Amino acid sequence: MANQKILDQKQEIINEISDRVKESSSVVFFEYHGLTVTETNELRRKLRESGSDFKIYKNTLARRALDALKITALDEELNGPKAIAFGTDAVAPIKVLNDYAKEHPALVLKVGIIDGEVADEAMLKKLAAIPSREGLLTMFASGLLAIPRDFSICLDLHSKNLEEK
Repeated sequence: MANQKILDQKQEIINEISDRVKESSSVVFFEYHGLTVTETNELRRKLRESGSDFKIYKNTLARRALDALKITALDEELNGPKAIAFGTDAVAPIKVLNDYAKEHPALVLKVGIIDGEVADEAMLKKLAAIPSREGLLTMFASGLLAIPRDFSICLDLHSKNLEEK
């Protein structure tokens, strides 16, 4: 039988995972097997820049934490070496991981929890394709500017038409 001290340490880790899953807008499980230490550190730095981070936990402890949160849809995904990325932004860690996976084929996105909903690999790819917040704001601003621009062009053409008559 396991020592009580070891059981307490494991319970602390389970509680840590549960708390981080509850606090995060996005939780992404990915395979990292084959990345070098340098590549892993670079990935950590890129995730930190986006306000996210990742950690590697034992699958059994992660499974227990998810079971405590009543998330059982991920049980079959917790096989083999997996890392867990946590982010306060729903899309930022997915974009960083997806971009990094393009350069490093050893990194493979598997499944995630986005705002409490389980997202499969296809959904993660769709979310990674969403433009950044700045890109969306630029698109919105250009859409707002299009209306007065088109109206001014219309008025200009109308005034030229009146001058010709």
